[in-house]
Amino acid sequence: MGREFNRNMFIMLLSIMVGVIIITFFIADLQARSDVTETLSTKHSAEIKTIEEKNINFTTRFITSLGQLDMSREDRATGNYHFQLGSNWYTSAITETNETEMFEYKTIGMDNCSKAEESFLLAAANFEVANIKFEQTKNYSHEIYYDLLDLYIDLTESGIRLTSLQANASNYLYLLIENITMNDFGQITFLENITELFGLFNTTMGLIAIETGIYGEIEEQVEREYNIEGFSEFRED
Repeated sequence: MGREFNRNMFIMLLSIMVGVIIITFFIADLQARSDVTETLSTKHSAEIKTIEEKNINFTTRFITSLGQLDMSREDRATGNYHFQLGSNWYTSAITETNETEMFEYKTIGMDNCSKAEESFLLAAANFEVANIKFEQTKNYSHEIYYDLLDLYIDLTESGIRLTSLQANASNYLYLLIENITMNDFGQITFLENITELFGLFNTTMGLIAIETGIYGEIEEQVEREYNIEGFSEFRED
């Protein structure tokens, strides 16, 4: 019995020792893996943080740029509204036979032209700010978004040219309306020679038509290639 007991004890002790060795090995392996993971995490944490910050900055700046663009388009839509009214009152004034009514139409038309010019100038300023913001957004963007951002940059540049031309046209129309008068025979005439002024107005309107086409093509390209909708909300062709 003594020998059998000693042999059983030996087997038991040996099993315990093997178990301890195996457990120790696994603990050491887990610790080693943990150390490697911690080392890699520490080594790349700065890079990970940079990527995360870049993504956040891109999203924030892109949304801000779009917001600025929407403001520009709203201002342009307001300018278009008042310019159309100014044009309508100009037509009413030069076809009126009653002097009192004619002067009333002049006043309303000039007021709308002033509002149109103010809105167009504000739109041009906002387009310029939007242009700068889209340029800055590229510094935080991945290359896959470069083409889209370039389209927005082109759009804002066209918007600046377009609304600047529209501001000039509003001013020319104001001056044309201001020159309307009625002679002693009840005929509509002008206070000064408006040939040059009328030529500037017509030339500017032609340039506006060309730039409006360019602006619209860029809008459609954004919608078509990137499925970004909503440009038509404030579109005034």
